[in-house]
Amino acid sequence: MKLTLKIWRQSGPNDKGQIVTYPIDNIEGDMSFLDMMDVLNEELIVKGEDPVAFDHDCREGICGMCSLFINGEAHGPDRAITTCQLHMRKFSDGETIYIEPWRAKAFPVIKDLVVDRGALDRVMASGGFVSVNTSGNTVDANAIPISKIDADKAFEAATCIGCGACVASCVNASAMLFVSAKVSQLALLPQGKIEATERVLNMVRTMDEEGFGNCTNTGACAVECPKEISLDNIARMNREYFKAMLTSE
Repeated sequence: MKLTLKIWRQSGPNDKGQIVTYPIDNIEGDMSFLDMMDVLNEELIVKGEDPVAFDHDCREGICGMCSLFINGEAHGPDRAITTCQLHMRKFSDGETIYIEPWRAKAFPVIKDLVVDRGALDRVMASGGFVSVNTSGNTVDANAIPISKIDADKAFEAATCIGCGACVASCVNASAMLFVSAKVSQLALLPQGKIEATERVLNMVRTMDEEGFGNCTNTGACAVECPKEISLDNIARMNREYFKAMLTSE
């Protein structure tokens, strides 16, 4: 199929970017979206032009690196997938496709379609972990009783891959779905309850300091999430946060 690609090109963080048009031909429907980008870059390299920079790694829908805004939708016109799982059969011959980076104050553009998502890492570093006793008197995690309901909810929250689609889809560039998934994952488990108060306060504070917006319950984050993380996690995080505010010194 023949396509017209309109791609955001930006040489560096401090440069002014623009949309550049690229015609492309001989694209098969079974190609993934990233395969199509590879074909384009090969053509640009042959012409002596600078290839389009974009993030990718596993190409199996696990790592979340393939962060592209395609025709106004995070990861493109499909649901419960990452960009690497999007196939070109979702598009029509002769279609024009707009490809842009995540748009958020907390995700500054590095080059072209690559953004710095280090803000999510810093939120995790502030509290998204469990301190473990390694003195030799540790208890086997499997020996701690956990209800099936809590285990299932924790597992569902843990499927968040931190791709940032929730932030890119939100009109406020809020990271509430991401942070709430990480808070919920640990808040539901016995191992995470010991540091629950400190964790939620630190992660929410860091989220605000990084420049993410507030949640206004539009629900776009959950719709665009490739792992279908539920909005219930945001409600759970809010409960954890208010409880922590009341009980902390």
